[in-house]
Amino acid sequence: MKILVVEDDPALLSLLIRVFEDEDWVVESANNGKDGLYMAQMHSFDVIVLDWMLPQMDGIEVLKRLRDEKNNTPILMLTAKSDVNFRVEGLKKGADDYLPKPFSVEELIERIKALYRRSTGSGANCIRAGILELDLDSAKVTIEGREVELKKKEYELLLFLLKHKGSPVSNSMIEEQLWDSETFLQSNVIQVTIYNLRKKIGKDLIKTSRGLGYILDV
Repeated sequence: MKILVVEDDPALLSLLIRVFEDEDWVVESANNGKDGLYMAQMHSFDVIVLDWMLPQMDGIEVLKRLRDEKNNTPILMLTAKSDVNFRVEGLKKGADDYLPKPFSVEELIERIKALYRRSTGSGANCIRAGILELDLDSAKVTIEGREVELKKKEYELLLFLLKHKGSPVSNSMIEEQLWDSETFLQSNVIQVTIYNLRKKIGKDLIKTSRGLGYILDV
């Protein structure tokens, strides 16, 4: 998963980044509403964790702007406001979930996972498409009931292709989703990962669309 965290409390932001990275998620962050809005507009994320009270632009305005622009990324709002009216307002503006502060980190992680499952079209912990099945909890992949052992990046790439099933994904989309600019050092790492994934799941399942990228055909 690729997560955007918009939070102005330095200690909480640092904690959330550390916790999410421990989950092997790619994490981007902003400490004010304007920067958070810009990042959400410029990049693709699986889930956005958005604080309500932010400098420069509050979270509810960020939420409204994104929904007005037809950005449907799942958004979980964090806030110290306990009044139910605030929660209702956030949900009316398009928030997908709401968690009041202080909160349990474990609950936050499970809520994010649930939002991600819903965004992939699966209410359960498994995503099925044709002969493929992915268990989001165990990261286990089976093809026609046969378990396939994948490395971490191979699994993440397969999941990303599955999320965009039927549509081409470019090298730049894959790079942005699976690698950050600091770790993406080898220019052929995507091609190598695609090659290894094809060997394990079958070369016919991942097709190359000339000039556009790769398509998962299941």
